[in-house]
Amino acid sequence: MDILIINGPNLNLLGKRQPSIYGEKSFDDYIQEIQKDNLKISVFQSNVEGELINAMHESKADGIILNAGGYTHTSVAIRDAVSAILIPVVEVHISNISARESFRHESLISPVAAGCIFGFGLNGYEIAIDYFMKSKK
Repeated sequence: MDILIINGPNLNLLGKRQPSIYGEKSFDDYIQEIQKDNLKISVFQSNVEGELINAMHESKADGIILNAGGYTHTSVAIRDAVSAILIPVVEVHISNISARESFRHESLISPVAAGCIFGFGLNGYEIAIDYFMKSKK
């Protein structure tokens, strides 16, 4: 199983940025903890919208886990990229975006994603991986 995790703006600051919301663990440390023998996890992070889109277009993964960060609520282009590719995409957010500021309540990506996971911290990525692993059987 080959999974690509795409993280958007400011997610390179995990472990440092607002630990009360996003936790104190770096993403690199987290990925090392969840690595499994039958699983290849690649991680791509960018603060640039077009680079996130290019990563989706160029991917050969079996599944994509997308945390588009702030672009979730603003990027029609990322939504269109999710719609355009044949690889299933699961949208993940560390925080519960529905319990935060009102401008974070609407995701442009959710309607075109295979599924959405919000509010379970970094564990949301593992939930998405489990989904892909079980759907591959």
